[in-house]
Amino acid sequence: MDTIKTILSRRTVRKFKQDKIERKTLESLINGARLAPSGGNLQPLKYIIVDKEEEVKKIYENVAWAKYLGENFKQNEDERPTAFIAVLVDTDIKKNGYEIDLGAAVENILLGAYSEGIGTCWMGAINKKEISKILRIPDRFLLNTVIALGYKGEFPTTVDTEDSIIYYKGEDGELCVPKRKLEDIILEF
Repeated sequence: MDTIKTILSRRTVRKFKQDKIERKTLESLINGARLAPSGGNLQPLKYIIVDKEEEVKKIYENVAWAKYLGENFKQNEDERPTAFIAVLVDTDIKKNGYEIDLGAAVENILLGAYSEGIGTCWMGAINKKEISKILRIPDRFLLNTVIALGYKGEFPTTVDTEDSIIYYKGEDGELCVPKRKLEDIILEF
């Protein structure tokens, strides 16, 4: 699959098959993140692979899912992620201004996972304090986000929108993700 096709077809996944992702594959995704652009080439990001069943369950209990779907969103135990990657900032390297580095690195993980048939959900609505305790993260590291991973158990689609950006379940039960139209986001002044 070429890069543009990958970018245009990758969507966030919130329902996963329960096939375990090989550790080597997770390490390969982090290797892709490692090679992302980094301001001043400082490379302040570090990663924790969470793939042991008990730890995955504990992290799962400390993240919020599908805000817009509310009560319509149900994730059964057999649809939960099988791994997480925690993304940390090493504050001994950089204390602030790391957000662009983080976006580039996480996107590399998301695209790399997609190319392996793995679904992802980049999660910011997390209990950072509790997850930091669970993962025994030292104070010098700042937990920024986690990425939920698992082989895809759903196949969300995009729909053009002019107004609402709230994702929803379509008539067939599949997740529909509204995206602003291209002509609405290219500006000329």
